[in-house]
Amino acid sequence: MPEFLKGNPLFSSRQTLEGEIRRLGLIIPLEPEVRELLRPASIAGRKAGNRFVIHPMEGCDGTLDGKPDEITYHRWGLFARGGAKILWGEACAVVPEGRANTRQLLFSQGNYDTLARLVAWAREEHRKSCGTADDFLIGLQLTHSGRFAFPTPSVIVRDPVIDPFARMGKERRPIPAEFPVLSDAQLDRLQDAYVEAARMSRDMGCDFVDLKQCHRYLLNEMLGARTRPGKYGGSLENRTRFMRTLLGRIRSEVGKDLILATRMNIFDAVPFVKNAAGTGEPVPHPKPYLNAFGSNPENPLEPDLREPIEAIRLFREAGLQFLNISAGCPYYNPHFLRPADTPPPDGYHMPESGLVGVDRHFRMAEEIQRAFPDLPMVGTGYSYLREYAAMAGEANVRAGRIGFVGLGRGAIAYPDWVKDLEAKGAMEKLKSCITVSYCTTLMRSKDNELGQYAAGCVPRDPVYGKLLQEIRKKERQKA
Repeated sequence: MPEFLKGNPLFSSRQTLEGEIRRLGLIIPLEPEVRELLRPASIAGRKAGNRFVIHPMEGCDGTLDGKPDEITYHRWGLFARGGAKILWGEACAVVPEGRANTRQLLFSQGNYDTLARLVAWAREEHRKSCGTADDFLIGLQLTHSGRFAFPTPSVIVRDPVIDPFARMGKERRPIPAEFPVLSDAQLDRLQDAYVEAARMSRDMGCDFVDLKQCHRYLLNEMLGARTRPGKYGGSLENRTRFMRTLLGRIRSEVGKDLILATRMNIFDAVPFVKNAAGTGEPVPHPKPYLNAFGSNPENPLEPDLREPIEAIRLFREAGLQFLNISAGCPYYNPHFLRPADTPPPDGYHMPESGLVGVDRHFRMAEEIQRAFPDLPMVGTGYSYLREYAAMAGEANVRAGRIGFVGLGRGAIAYPDWVKDLEAKGAMEKLKSCITVSYCTTLMRSKDNELGQYAAGCVPRDPVYGKLLQEIRKKERQKA
């Protein structure tokens, strides 16, 4: 076995892992009998056959005009056949200028039929593999990538702390001082695109839509825009106005059959950069730092969930029915959302144990879930635990810390983990994600004729292994 596939020795046994959890003083209980997660659950009156969720992990594998391509079907087929009963489809841009990369899926009249075929095909693949699709829920993530849009950013608020981390085309360089901020009128018009994308999602057979508010993309950045003037900035009432209005419009203009969901950052923190030793450290920032949602302004490395809890209360009143919890930004503080033992080429080594990041996710999710015990919520942070992910999820669900358990990178590596749990009672070590970040390496690589490589699990899926070989070959030729 290649050395990198052996993984972190912390995960050599359950006893070793639990010993390290105790040593660090963390709360990550493991329950070896997975039972509650395999039982049906209800979301807004709809039945899900179990409590496992495929997180919205973008594959960067569409066509240049935003249609699903061959590898999109490969990836969705693995997810659909794997046994998880909620397929939270990845980001689809609601307008062309809101795409994060050249191969991101895009809502448009020209793409409608192809997206509808993908949803119908995934549902049929699940039915053939799992016996029924009556309890299988599929959704799509409606997004605008904001300051991380390609090729031109769309900015909600100027912020000297995060402006240097935007991209101008393929280059990562600071947003120019004269670069404009989106006006309230532009945001008003953008609402129409979200409503139309929700209508398309309903018509193509989706059970839910996710109005994406995470990872410092546009709607997430709006949640933290305390320094923005006008009706979409400043007070929490203003910062939640776009989302509250959008929820109401979708309910009234699209109908009540579509479950309204959001994947939402409840903790933004500040950017990190690689120091001389290769470890991440926070960038200098003012105190108070006002534009990081869910963060203590006096210490933005510390969560403060009072505003997220109030925002969720407002969203519920406006029609929110399903919540997926996340944190951080993949471009500049990825250890807050997806701890990894090996960073991607443009990343840094974690400044803390990955288990600390897992514990932080679990504690934050528990605080939110206990504030809204009747709101279905999906927890994050499980993939780092490898084959012990389901054990941790089972313990959290039994304790009422969360209602559903999602895997992102873990699902890319191991899409049939639920089937293995049903058949064998456990996840397999040699199928599990080992957090070596090759999926992110593919996502960050742009040097091909499509301007983007498809992203997936290199160690576990030869489709993506060949793509990484192509990247490595190009690097050697340049050297």
